[in-house]
Amino acid sequence: MRKTADRIRHAISFELIGLGLVIPLGTLAFAMPAKDIGVVGVVGATLATFWNYIYNLGFDHLLRRLTGTTLKTVPVRVLHAVLFEAGLLMILMPFIAWYLQISLWQAFVMDVAFALFYLVYAFVFNWAYDRVFPLPEWKTEKAAAPQ
Repeated sequence: MRKTADRIRHAISFELIGLGLVIPLGTLAFAMPAKDIGVVGVVGATLATFWNYIYNLGFDHLLRRLTGTTLKTVPVRVLHAVLFEAGLLMILMPFIAWYLQISLWQAFVMDVAFALFYLVYAFVFNWAYDRVFPLPEWKTEKAAAPQ
């Protein structure tokens, strides 16, 4: 299982890289000022960072309890990303509507667009992160797995 420092590195790097991508893309997609998308992005990233830490810790504990390992298959990675984004959607939608002074429906549409972006981004980022920072136990488990 990942240590606290590793989880913090994961969460912060995820959000910083994500912001670097989502602010310019959101500005173009929604024809809103970068400042407004930036505020939504930074608040969203801050909330998502806390959610990321709590969610991943809980997901890994549950995964290890159910399967005996934290090694994720592709279907588990897809489930992991979808559940993360669904939880974040519930948290962020009211803030987006309030801050941008738009309807809940408009905030929902915007939040879904952000969620779809982050769904793909989370899948790619987490896969890459696990390749760059693999856990030692995975080498042993992969070697022991039937080929």
